[in-house]
Amino acid sequence: MDFRTVADTAAEEIASGRLRPGERLPPQREFARRHAIADSTAARVYQELARRGLTAGHVGRGTFVTERPGAPGPAPALSEPSAGRIDLELNHPVVPEQAALLAAGLEHVIDPDRLESALRPTGPAGTPGAREAAAALLARGGSRPAPGDVLFAGNGRQAISAAVAALTRPGARLGVEEFTYPVLKAVAARLGVTLVPLAMDEEGLIPEAVAEAHRTEPLHAVYVQPVLHNPLGRTMSPRRLDHLADVLLTSGIHAVEDAVWAFLRDDLPSLASRAPERTVLVDSLSKRLAPGLTVGFAVARAPLAGRVTAALRSGGWAPSRFPLEAMARWHADGTAETLARAKRREARARQEIARRHLGDFRTSGDPGSYYRWWELPAPWRADTFVAAAARHGIAVTPAAAFRVGRRSVPHAIRLGLASPTRHALSHALTTLADLARTAPHELTDA
Repeated sequence: MDFRTVADTAAEEIASGRLRPGERLPPQREFARRHAIADSTAARVYQELARRGLTAGHVGRGTFVTERPGAPGPAPALSEPSAGRIDLELNHPVVPEQAALLAAGLEHVIDPDRLESALRPTGPAGTPGAREAAAALLARGGSRPAPGDVLFAGNGRQAISAAVAALTRPGARLGVEEFTYPVLKAVAARLGVTLVPLAMDEEGLIPEAVAEAHRTEPLHAVYVQPVLHNPLGRTMSPRRLDHLADVLLTSGIHAVEDAVWAFLRDDLPSLASRAPERTVLVDSLSKRLAPGLTVGFAVARAPLAGRVTAALRSGGWAPSRFPLEAMARWHADGTAETLARAKRREARARQEIARRHLGDFRTSGDPGSYYRWWELPAPWRADTFVAAAARHGIAVTPAAAFRVGRRSVPHAIRLGLASPTRHALSHALTTLADLARTAPHELTDA
């Protein structure tokens, strides 16, 4: 049973009053037995309820139902909850000039003579013009993919799914960083692939960890984020990238390189440029241009390209032709590069806002990224902090969402800095800093 289904049932019981504010939930193992689910599923249910702000955990006491919205009872004596939710979970970079620039580029595409062509169907190979434009957009670090190696998906997640499906099979072992993109976890579960957590350091994935895991039991492939890793914001040096490429080439392992955030560091080379025969590079337009522009890219050389194409077709993941035509125009008129430069500047400005508000705490993140990793001060736990933040209308992501494997999860959260306005971001970080300076028991006693 999916953990969200069980969480929805518990949420309905809370909303109806069958579970009352202040009522203690059973220990997770007992909850698992009552609902005939695995202990790990019960843990995810409790995390989801906390993320929604419906429960709060207290060290040594257990997990309790929080006050329902509109119900009488005490509230934390900090900033007033905002009227609207401030989302620091999803991370969609937007700059003020974005809409106007994109609209100007569309005038060319919606010309009646061109629109008829743009509305025709296409396949994973797209069009020659789209492949040329995509290859130029994906160029960085002095390297540019061959246009003939570029394939298209409906969005970045579909590109990831197709790449993993092409390089693995049910029961295969896929090496991943010990903290990884949560969607990759869902993709692996759907494909029946086992994730193998691999050790990281300050530069990200450790190549020796890949080699060691492969010696223990062969890996079929590795999924890696070499530049601006989500959620930790770490980036591999060129030397580390070369080392990882050597491991792939000598061991025969394939890699899925997630480069969705790499446009923020276009000075750095890709893993695919170091080991093109062993790597499928995936990217998308959603971060680079706008959230609703969900075209995904998968760059692969033959024979990998044939396998990725087959996966895209079998999944029904081919893109529409219209956004490919728009992308080509936005590249040609300079809109894509203008927006990329603006988003690089904006990322640094938002990191500076985070530094000002969270300078007293243990946080980390690349100054050019849109993420901040926050190791919470004791006695805060990630689940209780997420719940407390939700009561103030602020959504953040606990470390457990990214952890792979059975190792203990740090009491940390990831802050996505991109989606709110600068003013809303500053307000949210002020509130979270105040919250972190207050002991959890003080909130319940207030």
